[in-house]
Formats: sequence, structure tokens, C-alpha cells
Amino acid sequence: MYLFRRNQAICLLALVLTLALAGAGWSQTATPTPPDSASAYRQAVAYLDQAEQQLTAKNLSAALSLVKQSNEIFTRLQKESAGKLAERELTAQESQQLAINQKLANEAQAQADPLLETAAAKKKEAEELRAKGQAEAGDAAERESKDKYLQAQTLSIKSATYALRNQQIIFRFLAP
Repeated sequence: MYLFRRNQAICLLALVLTLALAGAGWSQTATPTPPDSASAYRQAVAYLDQAEQQLTAKNLSAALSLVKQSNEIFTRLQKESAGKLAERELTAQESQQLAINQKLANEAQAQADPLLETAAAKKKEAEELRAKGQAEAGDAAERESKDKYLQAQTLSIKSATYALRNQQIIFRFLAP
């Protein structure tokens, strides 16, 4: 009995030691070092450029993903550089470009919003037509609904890219 408990204790100690060493190794490999602000800025701009290319290529899911990644980096930069941003003054040209981008973003989103409403109405119409036994008309209405949704998503992503271009202008000082 005494020998069994001793072996059990040794096995338990070995298990704990193994897990502790493995856990220490995992924690070292799982946390990459945070990039500096200049490289983070460059990465955000690269994601934004790629997003615009994907949007042009009609690859909306990739464009949306890249926009989200760029936005996350700019949000982090905003938190990290709050003091520097307060001190920085924009040039007249930068202020003018910010206003232009904001206007374009607002216009794109203003075009997207009614398309979403139209798409929802067409989807409802498609369901009603199918319920009445008019499958072909229902399919046509659903295709039109999907087309409107895609147009709205494209415009919403375009609006987000304009807003992120403003972030690019604001944080340009990080990577001169």
C-alpha cells in the first residue's frame, strides 16, 4: 500500500511538472511581440489597399475581412497614440481631404441604406410568391433581392474604406 502511494505521488508530481513546462512553452509561443506603431500603420494601410483591390475584383467577403483588420489596427493605434493625436495639427490639405472622404463615405452609405430596404422587401415578396405557388416569380424576386443586397454591401464596404482613408491621413505622422 505504501509503495503504491509513493508511485502514485511520483507520477502525479511528474505529470504536474510536465504540464507546467508545457504550459510555459505554450505561453511563450502564443504571445507574439506587439509591432511598433509605424509598422502597425503600414500594415493597416496595406490591408486597406488590398481591401480596395478585392472590392474592385468583386470579392466582397475578402474585402470586408481586410476592412475589418485595417479598422482594428487603426482603433488600436488611436488608443495607443491619443496623446500624440491631441498635439498634432492637420494641414489645410489634409483637412480638405478628410472632408471629401467623409462626404464620399456618407454618400455611399446613403445609397446603400435604401438598397437594403428594397432587398428586404423583394425577399418578402419572393416568400409570398412562393407561398402562392408562383415559384418562377418567387425565384426572380429572390435573385433581385440578392442583387440588391450585394450592391448594398459593396457600397457599405466602399463607405468604410473612405472612413479608413481618413484614419490613414490622421495617422500618417507615424510613418513619415
